[in-house]
Amino acid sequence: MPELPEVETTRRGVEPHILDRTITDVVVRDRRLRWPIPDDLEQVLKGTKFVAARRRAKYLLLDTRRGTLMVHLGMSGSLRIMDASSPPLFHDHWDVVLDDGRCLRYNDPRRFGSLHWLQSDNHPLLDHLGPEPLSSAFNADYLYNLSRGRKASVKQFLMDGKVVVGVGNIYANEALFMAGVRPDRAAGRVSKDRYQRVVERVKAILQGAIAQGGTTLRDFVNSDGQPGYFAQQLQVYGRANQACRICAVTLKEIRQNNRSTVFCPKCQR
Repeated sequence: MPELPEVETTRRGVEPHILDRTITDVVVRDRRLRWPIPDDLEQVLKGTKFVAARRRAKYLLLDTRRGTLMVHLGMSGSLRIMDASSPPLFHDHWDVVLDDGRCLRYNDPRRFGSLHWLQSDNHPLLDHLGPEPLSSAFNADYLYNLSRGRKASVKQFLMDGKVVVGVGNIYANEALFMAGVRPDRAAGRVSKDRYQRVVERVKAILQGAIAQGGTTLRDFVNSDGQPGYFAQQLQVYGRANQACRICAVTLKEIRQNNRSTVFCPKCQR
């Protein structure tokens, strides 16, 4: 699934192409995404103008003068800027056509993504989200205080969107490795000093991934149709039973909430 860096890369990629552009048409080829696309979306959007492109967690918020398009890429979705006259592919489900002859086109083979129309930032999918990981609100004091008494693993804790948004499986694996914290340690048994390292590593890894265009996943491409390249720097994710790059001990793999977790039994405690 595209994680926060992939979504931020997409936001930065489409933003300069849609700002101050008027929407001349909306073409919906298949409304059957994770939730049905609203029936009146075409009528609502025609003639309005994009004024901002934001991100909240893994949601893209594309503001117009009338309201906000909220896009989630799901498991395999991608947004691309392209010539509106380009023939659509089989999984190109919708276009937002702009006044310069280009369009914002959404492709999603698995149809797990979604498209919503918002009149404000209040929405059930947004209302209970935790702070952004790159914001000042995400800090060691916050994590330490919130984690007291928590028996869930620290990895599960970090991946809880009510605790902090956008720290998905790949980046949780990597951040905990770099911070030297075992992913299966109870969140309530991690010290404030160690949470300080976790916060620093989460921020650094996410910033690095954003700078390099996200993590290379089989289905993910950025707004130019190109894959991300952060995967070549991954230290533990996807490297089960290989040698740790720090100490050469064999990396272990366990399952947590049906997700793969890879860690170094020597470097992480």
